Amino acid sequence: MPAKDDPIVIKKYANRRLYNTGTSTYVTLEDLAEMVKRDENFVVQDAKSGDDITHSVLTQIIFELENDRNGQNMLPVSFLRQLIAFYGDQMQMVVPSFLEQSMMAFSKEQERMREQMNKAFGTSSMDMMGMSAPMKMVEEQTRRNIEMFQNAMRMFTPMSGASEPPGAPERDAGNDTHRSDDLKDLREQIAAMQRKIDSMGDS
Repeated sequence: MPAKDDPIVIKKYANRRLYNTGTSTYVTLEDLAEMVKRDENFVVQDAKSGDDITHSVLTQIIFELENDRNGQNMLPVSFLRQLIAFYGDQMQMVVPSFLEQSMMAFSKEQERMREQMNKAFGTSSMDMMGMSAPMKMVEEQTRRNIEMFQNAMRMFTPMSGASEPPGAPERDAGNDTHRSDDLKDLREQIAAMQRKIDSMGDS
């Protein structure tokens, strides 16, 4: 019997049916979406091979939600274009961390923002101004994430030595040390960001 903190195992069969081993019932993608909203941890495994296919199933859930005629698209076309452009790019390795940290910061503040919105709607315009504080915190965290992302771009861009024109001066041996320092700075920024996110949750 799995431990209490172990993720619920969802089995996906060849006929695309999903089986919740925790409740011994068949479930749908909509059910899995509700489990995510309830913060219920689960993994999806291929029933035949046992491979972890959680990523592809979660991606499928997003696809279904984005194409629900009764719903509202959450991913702007401009964002989707930018995201697609990063696939195969040397910056692809940085994007997941950037997106994850941004969403973590937003999630830390969503409950506080929700409370502010509940108080504000139907009341005076002065109460609406109370929403500005949590919104500014999210905007500030997003700005810092973007700065970190831009620093990472500047750090990795010089790696494309093949693009240098013929006769270009050889790079100083100190450049490698400089890039190493940049990488160290980036790691420190990520660690500082994580501490900031944690402190936001404790406040």
